[in-house]
Amino acid sequence: MVEIGEDGRTWLLSGPASSYALRLGEDDELLHLHWGPRIARADAEALAARPGPGYWPFEAPVDGHEEYPVEGGARFARPALSVRTEERRGTEWRFEGHETDGDELRLRFRDSGLGITLHYRMRAGTDVVERWVTLANEGPALEVLRADSATWTLPHRDGWRLSQLHGRWAAESRLVRSDLTYGEKVIGSRRGHTGHQHLPWVALDEQGTATEERGEVYGCALAWSGSWRISVAQLPDARVQITGGAGYDDSGLVRLEPGESFVTPVFAGLWSDGGFGGASRAWHAYQRMYVIPDAGLDRPVLYNSWEATEFDISEEQQLALARRAADMGVELFVVDDGWFGARTSDRAGLGDWTPNPERFPGGLRPLADEVRGLGMRFGIWVEPEMVNPDSELYRAHPDWVQSQVGRKRTELRNQLVLNLAREDVQEYLWEQLDTLLSSAPIDYVKWDFNRCFTDAGWPGEAYPQRLWVDHVRAVYALFDRLRAAHPGVAFESCSGGGGRIDLGIMARTDQVWTSDNTDPLDRLAIQHGFTQVHPARAMAAWVTDSPNVQLNGRVSSLRFRFVSAMAGVLGVGGDLTRWTDEELAEARTWVELYKDIRPVVQGGDLYRLRAPEGGLSAVQYVRGGEVVVLAWLQAQSYGEPLAPLRLRGLDADAVYECRETGEVHRGSVLLHHGMPTGLKGDLDAAVLRLRRI
Repeated sequence: MVEIGEDGRTWLLSGPASSYALRLGEDDELLHLHWGPRIARADAEALAARPGPGYWPFEAPVDGHEEYPVEGGARFARPALSVRTEERRGTEWRFEGHETDGDELRLRFRDSGLGITLHYRMRAGTDVVERWVTLANEGPALEVLRADSATWTLPHRDGWRLSQLHGRWAAESRLVRSDLTYGEKVIGSRRGHTGHQHLPWVALDEQGTATEERGEVYGCALAWSGSWRISVAQLPDARVQITGGAGYDDSGLVRLEPGESFVTPVFAGLWSDGGFGGASRAWHAYQRMYVIPDAGLDRPVLYNSWEATEFDISEEQQLALARRAADMGVELFVVDDGWFGARTSDRAGLGDWTPNPERFPGGLRPLADEVRGLGMRFGIWVEPEMVNPDSELYRAHPDWVQSQVGRKRTELRNQLVLNLAREDVQEYLWEQLDTLLSSAPIDYVKWDFNRCFTDAGWPGEAYPQRLWVDHVRAVYALFDRLRAAHPGVAFESCSGGGGRIDLGIMARTDQVWTSDNTDPLDRLAIQHGFTQVHPARAMAAWVTDSPNVQLNGRVSSLRFRFVSAMAGVLGVGGDLTRWTDEELAEARTWVELYKDIRPVVQGGDLYRLRAPEGGLSAVQYVRGGEVVVLAWLQAQSYGEPLAPLRLRGLDADAVYECRETGEVHRGSVLLHHGMPTGLKGDLDAAVLRLRRI
């Protein structure tokens, strides 16, 4: 809901529990008023009537107060907008007007020929504020050095604590919290994709006062899948602002010719007074409602053949795995890398998206038909944005790759990056993938991205810098086009695991591959970080072999591996031809159990009961009267009793029956005194189901 003050210069956006307010000053400076608990329009107008920021020597009065700081004039805070023409640099804007369209507010400014529109939208039924910017050039050509999506201003407090997700390949989404100090904390990626190193999300709470279920939390998440930057700045007067958008530095995003425009990605913000858990659940609900395609549909249990076969695949071998997977209750069978071109290793074949005639003499259709005949859907792996030098595509079009004139070419993983900013490359990939998806009954595509940008050049292009943005936009357009043409196909985003996870890619894919690390104990910390902002509905996880030969050699039970992977979208990735009849029978019972709890896990409210910091950890899901608890015991010392798990999100006046034991519990007792897990020893795990009666 958008409300406008009587003077037409104060605006208030409100959701179920929060409000966001801003006003226009006398000199057309746009000032922040409020972001926090829900207030009335009269409250916003009272805030607007307060005296403005005063003067202090060597400081700018508007610093720390502006909604969207531009470069130029008496400003010293980081500018969100920096543009230049041949004659000048910076912005001196004047307010032109405002308009509303449903739940969206647009504020229009102008600097000579440059139109600047700030967009605000608080999605119905949520407390998430979406912000983005449109630049429309009606004057001479100009270069947009930097155009952040938003600057978020926090209320003046004594101090703040910053939460962020950091990591690396096979160790993504690690949660870390630290006190915010004076200066700037900058996270981001200059790799051309979101990156394993940071997820584009931050959260702040006052002096570390928030807990998992209590306290105010402010969070921001960027919807962009290329290079990005978020700056959290504590200014000299202790005020804090968060600025973020596409691009890692200020070297230039786009060049706008007369008549051209540029729209930034969305930078979303959320206030919650329910602690980190309440903020997470609000983020999850928002994504299920407005971001993830078909989020109301349960994601199927899948089997992926990669760890069983790697590149050594054949139609007969895949069918043997498919039969075992179907007998286990798997619903989706996925053929991973190695099915196309001359792809017998990672040295060849990328770019040639036709089935290998020796491995699949009849194409993919015979295998897909067999898989469907077994009662499963059929999926494949692709990596469309890459090419091997040893490929038919590269031999035909060596100019289609990103490259720098006069510089040594870099190959990582024996591959190069296609320049998707080129229209001919876009059209080639569309034709290849459309033909592929039309050639067989394919229900699912795992879309990988296994290499960072290193030679981001475009020989012959007047402004090669634009490929950093145009590549991402082309990927989005290709996803959108494929989804429209093949509405029955689901997509998973992968980038060596969790290297491309953000609201932008999640708006076009049905789930994401959280990490290449499939060790069930390591995964607990990764999943704990992931769910700070993203829902279990999108979090893919696999049960693989023990010992875990891919990474650390850890030995774990099938029970522990399954319960770990059941915390999100369950998959299986082990070599089923080596599993014993007893293991296959046990796996069948776990898959059956997961299908029973799946609507609650994928569609319910998530409560992190205990973090995976050693000892006992657990998560809980609540949907209506159904409750699911997943608990893991890393290790237990001799004689050390385990405290019961205090549950959350229950009706204190209701009665709940445990489906595992038949015991009946009072809701108030479960909330205050907890529930025993029955776990003991090392690497033990349990699933507990409760139903309100």
